[in-house]
Amino acid sequence: MTELSGQSSFDSHKPPARDLLDDCVHCGFCLPTCPTYQLWGEEMDSPRGRIYLMDLAERGEIGLEGAFFQHIDACLGCMACVTACPSGVQYDRLLEATRPQLERNVRRSTSDRFFRNAVFALFPYRRRLRLAAVLGLLYQKSGLPKLLERILPPRLRAAQALLPPVRLREAFATLPRRIRPSGPVRRRVALLSGCVQDVFFHEVNAATQRVLAAEGCEVLTPRRQGCCGALGLHAGREEHAVDRAKRTIATFEGLPVDAIVVNVAGCGSSMKEYVHLLADDPEWAQRARDFSAKVRDVNELLAELEPRAPRRRMDAKVAYHDACHLGHAQGVREQPRALLRTIPGLEVVDLPEADLCCGSAGIYNLVQPEPAAELGERKANNIRDVAPDLLVTANPGCLLQIRRYLGDEIPMLHPIQLLDEAINGEPR
Repeated sequence: MTELSGQSSFDSHKPPARDLLDDCVHCGFCLPTCPTYQLWGEEMDSPRGRIYLMDLAERGEIGLEGAFFQHIDACLGCMACVTACPSGVQYDRLLEATRPQLERNVRRSTSDRFFRNAVFALFPYRRRLRLAAVLGLLYQKSGLPKLLERILPPRLRAAQALLPPVRLREAFATLPRRIRPSGPVRRRVALLSGCVQDVFFHEVNAATQRVLAAEGCEVLTPRRQGCCGALGLHAGREEHAVDRAKRTIATFEGLPVDAIVVNVAGCGSSMKEYVHLLADDPEWAQRARDFSAKVRDVNELLAELEPRAPRRRMDAKVAYHDACHLGHAQGVREQPRALLRTIPGLEVVDLPEADLCCGSAGIYNLVQPEPAAELGERKANNIRDVAPDLLVTANPGCLLQIRRYLGDEIPMLHPIQLLDEAINGEPR
């Protein structure tokens, strides 16, 4: 139990900054945008309520255990409040300073620690993910998922339901290390292939390479790359995030490229935040600044280029779902819509409650399955309301989360896959 002596309950390593805490005037503009406040109507499960708790902990008036821990742990980290805040409160910086404090100073239950450690022992490692893909395929074909669905505990039930459709050929496929455009080179870029993305969404990486090349980009994809640290950063595992950030910077910084392209919203958000993550490290601070300045979401980069490749007509109604770490964290909202509208015949529609998280949020739908399920159902119903022919979103976690609640009702793609079909492919 933390001693309440008037001194901060946070340790001295990067606690939430007093000036950032003082920016919040508790106006309440964040309340309608916060998923957990929408679910429960509890003040301490709103952004301003959590900032109030951080303020009390920083003053040493409450400890980090108990209610403080529970309310911070329940936050999705979707950053919708950052978009909504008229005072410019940097809740993202506050949350990313607070979560590592909890991971260092509050002991989780044995079962919670075991589950989270299992997640981080698997997801950042492509070889382990490929083995998991083989086992997952066998499991899906065994008939066990239906038998176990009702008896599994909530977290394992969520993990089972979120298993992506496994295609072993794609899970073990490799990307070309260099692709050149047929015409003049407009940009030279490097592509993050990632960990989960490379194994379970390899076709999105391949489509990204093809579209970039069609639009005049030379694409380098380093073979020796891996997890960027996004899951660890958003879960408060600072040591993991720092290690992965340094490895990623070392992999890409020597490449002669104009930009580092990412097609996963959560990864791109984290890579742009390396500048903050490593700001206090004299050896890496400048390297992180230089690296983060080059990071571009693929939609962001393509929107900077005048379309060059012809698009075939696609008469369809497409709903676009804003991934939180693309729209809120990176401010990339109009670019994906603008790119989709370059496809003749395509009608792009927005969703009701477009700013409300779908419940994926990194590993949130695994570690907090009940509220994630409520948000997933809510998002699925909002999608049904606009009756699209197709749903597109730029984050694999969102695709898996929404697929769980929509099933096969509506086809789902990454926007770059739809663009690839219009430029290079045949109709589905």
